[in-house]
Amino acid sequence: MVAGGTGGHQNDSGGGCEGVAGGGGQGPGSATRPQRFAKIKACTNSCCSKSARKIYCGVCVTVCVTASWVGATHCIKYLYIPQPVDTQQPALMLFNTSNSIMMISYNAPFFTTWFCTNWSVLFFPLYFICQLVTRKCKSPSEIVTDSLRNFREKGFTTGRFMTRCCLFCLLWVGTNYMYVHSLRILLATDVMALFATNVSCVYLLSWVILHEQFVGVRIVAVILCDTGIALLAYMDGITGSPTLSGVVLAASAAAGSAVYKVLFKKVIGDASYGQVSLFFSMIGILNAALLWPLCLGLYFTGAELLHWQHLPWPALLSASALSLVANLLGNFGVALTYDLFITLGLITAVPVSAALDMVLYGAHFYGMKLAGMILISIGFFLVMFPDNWPDYITRLLRNIILLSHSARWSRRHGQGVQGSQQRPAIDYRTGYIRSNLRSPSGRVR
Repeated sequence: MVAGGTGGHQNDSGGGCEGVAGGGGQGPGSATRPQRFAKIKACTNSCCSKSARKIYCGVCVTVCVTASWVGATHCIKYLYIPQPVDTQQPALMLFNTSNSIMMISYNAPFFTTWFCTNWSVLFFPLYFICQLVTRKCKSPSEIVTDSLRNFREKGFTTGRFMTRCCLFCLLWVGTNYMYVHSLRILLATDVMALFATNVSCVYLLSWVILHEQFVGVRIVAVILCDTGIALLAYMDGITGSPTLSGVVLAASAAAGSAVYKVLFKKVIGDASYGQVSLFFSMIGILNAALLWPLCLGLYFTGAELLHWQHLPWPALLSASALSLVANLLGNFGVALTYDLFITLGLITAVPVSAALDMVLYGAHFYGMKLAGMILISIGFFLVMFPDNWPDYITRLLRNIILLSHSARWSRRHGQGVQGSQQRPAIDYRTGYIRSNLRSPSGRVR
């Protein structure tokens, strides 16, 4: 502002002399150059501020969570699809074609859950490596000691810690088993939409158990999510359709995930990254050490179908790796961005999965199914409303009203300026404004 005013003053004073005018003509350019640099610097600072960087990282984290979540779910769904084989094998035959035989060579939801959960062992080694790389001053023993010290400070003995780990291991495996089992019945998009309702369950349990603030709009969100679940449950009718059991399994998985999150907050509290990584690694170790006999029992009794010659290892390994990535981002993404962007990955995965289902399996979304997904999505976003959302709405309405008033005032002011410009010119010889009684010379007509 000061540079612009100085330059304008030089232009006015230099009108009588060309030399001065030439010198004054250089003033605005030299004066506006720092101003431009200042504007560019201010824009750069605003675009590269800490909050802006968190938002940029949040968008990347949302995309990664969406991609990993969709990829893991569709890989698990692919395990249950009948595969063509060229030789006769003792499997569940579905139908014959002219070229090959379609058969189910894999039908083991518990083995899938057990195998994917084993990859949780990598949580603490990955955290350990990251700490060694980023904090070179810390020794390996210090990293392990810091993670264990946090549990000791909260009063956890070895027996109590192992008991809690076993409890959460069973809860984790049960929740994931219901999720994987529901993929045998429903499309991946249906299961992911139903699992997204866990945010409403988390709020209800947090309100009851953790005594968090009551927010009325979130109760409306819970009702909308429940209505969406009901619509999906009866989208194919009641009689002769396994859809209802699949919806019950997926909704139970969402509820189990909510119970896991709230109990973790209640029992463990605010945990550090070292505590979280150590806890998940212990869950993976206990799962691998204690639940393998159950996998063998289900296999030998015929409850689960496994044909090792035709086992889809690429899909199984991809599902395990992608689920590990999704869990890593869900637990450690807070270090990069806001928690909102991580949670958004659950709902943004639904339309991406729907597009894949339409392309790969020719699925159609209409009627009660589409209405249920829309209601669940609306409920999801309502749960994401902040606790003091009425203040935000009031502030937004106040700003809108102020903007409308200022626009109306400026419009009136502009009309007044135009009206003043359209007024008849004053005849300074007589002092009258185009008088019809006097001539321009001042004589009476």
